[in-house]
Amino acid sequence: MLDTLDAAAVRRWCAGGLAALRRHQGEIDDLNVYPVPDGDTGTNLVLTLTSAQQALAMDLATLPDGGSTAHGHALRLMARGALLGARGNSGVILSQILRGLADTLAAAPAVRGRQLAAALGDATAAAYSAVAQPVEGTVLSVVAAAARAAGSADSDDLPTVARVAAGAAAEALARTPEQLPALARAGVVDAGGRGLCLLLDALVEVVTGESPRRPAPAPRPVRPPATAARETGSTDYAYEVQFLLDADADAVARMRQTLAGLGDSLVVVGDGATDAASATWNVHVHVNDVGAAVEAGVEAGRPHRISVTRFADQPPAAPADAVAAHGTAAPAGDGRAAVVVASGTGIAELFTGEGATVVPGNPSTGELLDAIRATAAARVVVLPNDPNTQAVANAAAREAHALGVRVSVVPTRSPVQALAALAVRDPQRRFADDVIAMAEAAGACRYAEVCWASREALTVAGPCRPGDVLALVEGEVHLIGADLADTCTAVVDRMLGGGGELVTLLSGADAPEGLADAVAEHVARRWPFVEVQAYAGGQPHYPLLVGVE
Repeated sequence: MLDTLDAAAVRRWCAGGLAALRRHQGEIDDLNVYPVPDGDTGTNLVLTLTSAQQALAMDLATLPDGGSTAHGHALRLMARGALLGARGNSGVILSQILRGLADTLAAAPAVRGRQLAAALGDATAAAYSAVAQPVEGTVLSVVAAAARAAGSADSDDLPTVARVAAGAAAEALARTPEQLPALARAGVVDAGGRGLCLLLDALVEVVTGESPRRPAPAPRPVRPPATAARETGSTDYAYEVQFLLDADADAVARMRQTLAGLGDSLVVVGDGATDAASATWNVHVHVNDVGAAVEAGVEAGRPHRISVTRFADQPPAAPADAVAAHGTAAPAGDGRAAVVVASGTGIAELFTGEGATVVPGNPSTGELLDAIRATAAARVVVLPNDPNTQAVANAAAREAHALGVRVSVVPTRSPVQALAALAVRDPQRRFADDVIAMAEAAGACRYAEVCWASREALTVAGPCRPGDVLALVEGEVHLIGADLADTCTAVVDRMLGGGGELVTLLSGADAPEGLADAVAEHVARRWPFVEVQAYAGGQPHYPLLVGVE
């Protein structure tokens, strides 16, 4: 039994937690509720904690200036390594949990029960702050339950508090299907929460010398589980409101909450000013109540350059393909650069041709930060091209700000949106205005992905089985088919039924020869006034990516 947590115990905890995650990596990956082949929470957690362990191994013996304790230095190294190695939303949240623990425990002369309870409370706050729209039934609920139980224990005995926290986390994990309908329909618990429970159990083992005996989460039921629609903008909102805002970060945080309750497609990006009082923010949101959106800006600070667009009044978007429709985009100038996350040699060549720096798919925070620094630009825009890379991109942007680089993240969810965004870059505009223009172009590009189902599921389009062809429009399954080419043409027809002048097709590494050409020929016959640009993207998992502008 340990009375307090020292540096050696921190090191054993990191190693034990990583070993547990590796043992259960496949199990956690299988908790993914989507039938598509690229949801790997277990893998992302393993890679994140591997980076934390490497940071400990390289620098554990060196104490920093300033008199930090040995255990505090170890915890800070672990948290910093996790941040730079974080992959996916789950990895970023884990890094913030470790940061919260480190911030609280670093200065404590000894880590006993009450110190651990306080640190878990701060870790919970850090985890919630890392998520723009916190959702219960996730790892957030699990860490919050652990913190509440640890505080209620009201004990200075470290083994007692560690056991109570881990036990409460396991109970909270079992309740996640009751809180999140997608998990209930799928018959699984939250994947990120499962990973956190393994880490807390590893802490108990280090502190007590005993491994907690807990049953593994129940396996998937035989019946086809459900899938959840990914987050996406809604057609329920009639107006787009945009403005620049001079305000401090606290006021912006309150405004963000207000706007999130008014509509969707909310994008708030700061200019990275170190003086909070002089910071300028770009605000973009889709709402029905324009007055309330502007009033939220007035309450936060000084809004200016306010624009309101009524979607019903707008003509179809003008063609904005990044290569053929406009030629190459304007080269980055005035100390500017773009960093794009992409998988596939063809897609990488397209972005390189646009003057962007390309980072391979599913990067860590450190890899994105290295790419940002390598541009040697003072102002950088990052295009993540995947909802699961959004949090990593935001974390890298925060790290870059600390180094004096002004970074804005345009929340692209597909490479076709990034192509549209890069096409409108203009070095003659102010950087903030250029970011807004790129975000608008990306948002105006509807996207679809076609892939083969990796598991049985009950989707909003009906049941699917492994090997079925799925067509997802902006993250939600719209079509299930047996023939790849037929499904591809059908989803393009469905998208063009809502309007459009330009279709971009990116064929994947597994696409049969001539797939994109066949779809292009179909569009030429069925939609003669629509322009089509087709490229060999080479992306994994998805034989075809589609963009409609």
